[in-house]
Amino acid sequence: MTDYFVHESSYIDENVEIGEETKIWHFCHIQQGARIGKGCSLGQNVNVSSNVVIGDACKIQNNVSLYEGVELEEGVFCGPSCVFTNDLTPRARYPKGRAGYKRTLVKEGASIGANATIVCGHTIGRFAMVAAGAVVTKDVPDYALVAGVPARVMGYVDEKGNIE
Repeated sequence: MTDYFVHESSYIDENVEIGEETKIWHFCHIQQGARIGKGCSLGQNVNVSSNVVIGDACKIQNNVSLYEGVELEEGVFCGPSCVFTNDLTPRARYPKGRAGYKRTLVKEGASIGANATIVCGHTIGRFAMVAAGAVVTKDVPDYALVAGVPARVMGYVDEKGNIE
């Protein structure tokens, strides 16, 4: 018996940790070595690649792929279809594998809007907010509100997301 929910259409590989009260909805794939915290919600068609770490109380909306090298701390929100990368110079014919992956860290309480792209190798600060459609190409400070292509600081937010 498990103390989390996985929809029958989803696949959970071996050697995966899933915290209690987490819900994994339709058509998800959780790959080996992934660790998902307590009280998380993974929407439809979420892919969690090998060795990804997701903290407690994270909400990952539909159509998000978390590739190896991505880590979400507690309370992170990933909006629908936001995109993470893990290789700055990918080639189909010459894959670098794990050695070429860049780490991406999304710190506690941060929110990433729908269709935003997070280029690998950067940190999104505590309680920062990335606007929908933004392209993050450098580190985002704690509590910063970033928007645009490339994303730039437009202001600051509090822990509840109110613009200051």
